[in-house]
Amino acid sequence: MLAAACLHALDHHVERLADDHARAARLANALGAISGITLLGQHTNMVFIDVPAERLRALDAHLREAGIRISIGYLPTLRLVTHLDVDDDGIDRTVAAFAAFFGAH
Repeated sequence: MLAAACLHALDHHVERLADDHARAARLANALGAISGITLLGQHTNMVFIDVPAERLRALDAHLREAGIRISIGYLPTLRLVTHLDVDDDGIDRTVAAFAAFFGAH
């Protein structure tokens, strides 16, 4: 299923993939500046961060209230992915939600 999504993107959205990569870079830079988040890296449209595992469930609830979905998998690392449905406002909302949770101003 994931390969089908990738093939569709390559067939229909190659021109705009650079937008996803730029948004991921912006997300990585902003999240990396928040105390409590460890930026592990940003590759293409994916951002990898570590957060304190003991706060992960509360973070998930906080982000859901802000309309942001995460999938808890390989603790404490989170992978955030930008794609066709993520715009600049979505990046701003995500950064603001993480900043609010970790008490950044």
